[in-house]
Amino acid sequence: MAKTRSKKTSLRNPALPYHRIVAKFGTSLLTGGSDQLNQGIMARLVAQAAKLHKQGLELLVVSSGAITAGRYKLGLTKERRGIPLKQVLASIGQSRLMNVYEQLFAQHDITVAQALLTKADLADRAGYLNARNTLLALMELRVLCIVNENDVVAVDEIQEAKFGDNDNLSAMVANLVDADLLLILTDIAGLYTADPHRNPDARLIPQVDRITPEIEHLATDTAGNLGTGGMATKLEAAKLATASGVTVIIADGREPDIILRLAAGETVGTRFPPITSKLESRQRWMLSGLSTRGKLVVDSGAALALKKQNRSLLAAGIMQIEGEFQRGDIVNIYDPQGSRLGCGMTNYSSADIAAIKGTHSKKIATMLGYDYGSEVVHRNNLVVL
Repeated sequence: MAKTRSKKTSLRNPALPYHRIVAKFGTSLLTGGSDQLNQGIMARLVAQAAKLHKQGLELLVVSSGAITAGRYKLGLTKERRGIPLKQVLASIGQSRLMNVYEQLFAQHDITVAQALLTKADLADRAGYLNARNTLLALMELRVLCIVNENDVVAVDEIQEAKFGDNDNLSAMVANLVDADLLLILTDIAGLYTADPHRNPDARLIPQVDRITPEIEHLATDTAGNLGTGGMATKLEAAKLATASGVTVIIADGREPDIILRLAAGETVGTRFPPITSKLESRQRWMLSGLSTRGKLVVDSGAALALKKQNRSLLAAGIMQIEGEFQRGDIVNIYDPQGSRLGCGMTNYSSADIAAIKGTHSKKIATMLGYDYGSEVVHRNNLVVL
């Protein structure tokens, strides 16, 4: 099994604040706003990644651009739409995208690998661990892995329903490998107080300590015609990664030496510090939302018990249930105000909880005819934010 840090610890540069970095390159960045991959921009990004790699840092790149590369190869306009077409374009463009990366990294004597992931690959605990072990082993061998959503078989990302423009995928990869830093590089300088394309008075927000509903309201989607993700998906990614103990920075990838500057700790773009210490692998998997099947809303007393007293979640504290799920599934837990408290593995199905919510634990066996324990979610199976 791969270890969580490379054996070649002598390569590590102690002067740099981060050691394991995931860098996400968006379509709009890689194309320079055109209808094809811009190899000049890609060469500059690769040169920076290569420099950090040679300094002993561990890097993973999550790269968009396959669909755009396929569309350009076939000479199609953006008016041609539809999921099957985009899957065809991804199939054509993915090899072209990887060919560019392989040639560019070869100039720096760096071997690259490719990993195509889907949500289904990671939703299963065994699949999650297999992907994690593969990525960690590649880093241990000093191979730089290029990760992308497997658009050929995964419809969610193309429909803009889950991953967005690989933003959430990059956060899940950072979660997967226990990264120190996630760089979401795009063609905008970060999160602004308003849409900078429309409002000349918009100001860049240099740091967001916690992503509140007010912050989310600022995330007016500014995606262009090439990508599928806007600032809203970037904030979703930041929420996931910071909850796993990862620092996130959204910045303009066109800035000179942007990767090197951010890796050195320079203040550029919008920084989202982690809201928790590093979580162990099982907790990160639960928090990722990959296997979430439902939602429980608890009363203020239960919320306090979970957050402040390290208690289990009992039926008496549950006010509302959403979704259909079975015993052993992962559910999100929210307080009465709609803030996410965390998540956990439930001992009862949604149908069972609907019958026993608000009830004292001693009455469960009588009401259901069976009893899986007094806790709906035991504290050992809880992750509280």
